[in-house]
Amino acid sequence: MLTAFKQSIKTLTSNPVRTALTTLGIIIGIATVVLVLSAGEGFRYLINSQVQAFGSNTLFAETRVPPTTKNRNAGAFSADTSRAGSTVAITTLKNRDLEEIKRLPNVINGYGLVVGQKVASYRDTAKNIMFYGASADRFDIDKGTLKQGRFFSQAEEAGAAQVAVMGSNLAADLFGADSPEGKMFRLGNLNFQAIGVYNPRASLGGGEDDAIFIPLNTAQKKILGIDYLVAMIIELKDIKLGEATADDARAILRRRHKISDPAKDDFVVQTQAQALDTFNTIFNGITILLIAIAAISLVVGGVGIMNIMYVAVTERTAEIGLKKAVGAKSADILNEFLIESILVTLLGGAIGIALGSFLGWLVAVIAAAGNLSWAFTVPPYAIILAFGVSAAIGIGFGVLPARTAAKLDPIEALRYE
Repeated sequence: MLTAFKQSIKTLTSNPVRTALTTLGIIIGIATVVLVLSAGEGFRYLINSQVQAFGSNTLFAETRVPPTTKNRNAGAFSADTSRAGSTVAITTLKNRDLEEIKRLPNVINGYGLVVGQKVASYRDTAKNIMFYGASADRFDIDKGTLKQGRFFSQAEEAGAAQVAVMGSNLAADLFGADSPEGKMFRLGNLNFQAIGVYNPRASLGGGEDDAIFIPLNTAQKKILGIDYLVAMIIELKDIKLGEATADDARAILRRRHKISDPAKDDFVVQTQAQALDTFNTIFNGITILLIAIAAISLVVGGVGIMNIMYVAVTERTAEIGLKKAVGAKSADILNEFLIESILVTLLGGAIGIALGSFLGWLVAVIAAAGNLSWAFTVPPYAIILAFGVSAAIGIGFGVLPARTAAKLDPIEALRYE
């Protein structure tokens, strides 16, 4: 076996170009698998960090277009971004619903939310932005911190004050190097005073860093002209009782909205744990799909290895005949070619792991530069999977050429030269 191993090493190093081309398909396939799994873990970390920003012990309730309308199951949170994207506005979720849910024994606090889109401007600078109208209780639940200034108060919310807390990107875009605190700016047709600026937050596509937060009453009465909510966030005492509390909240909303059939709910209530489970289910399916696509590259690489090994058998037919003539057994020839095939795939696997890890690190660097909370990691199972697949391909696609070489008749093989 040791002799076969040494002979395989000698064969591979004597023709480095062919060895490199043989391993290329394996390298690409393994690198893709490692990159997908590494980036997947980073993306999962990002989603978890965003959920933590709302608080992991929260319920999220939003309006939903009932399935009795033609916009079946459309979420009104996105649809009601000032009612663009849907012909149906769900107006049944009210502050009174929130107040009753807040009286549940497992609830600590909660806040209502509306959302819209306007142009924010300061001097000669203008930007189309998302604004969120929220209860002042948001700041007791939300995990965001301020870079400067303060949050708006309960009194300012009750009085529909025209004050705003800005995302970090928006503050920089509108005010540049100037401090926004205390300055007046325009939101739509109204003047607002900037009273605070959030620290940068990890979110996809900029998200809250490019948004403005204003009192709920101000958004409802002075901008949107509505008396309902788009969503509410409920803080729980015990997350273990989250699903039971969600059931209680659904019962309250059905009673208040006069809904007898749960299939006709005009709302959706989810715990953050349920939201994460939904995300994980979807993301796991996507990951499997991407790995399956990468597997095609691995199969192509395996076929390439098999073809090259068949060529090697043809090129070394006389050598094989000579070895068998001087006493080499069929098993020795089989081992030599099989080891050569396995070494090629393991080499490709090692390079693929290194390349995939580097690309995963590069993705993490780019994500961090975009202010995303992205953790670089290469899961141990990715390494195990990569080496396992490499070895399996080496054995699986190397057996046939190795058996062909082992079965060569020594006399016929010697005549080949």
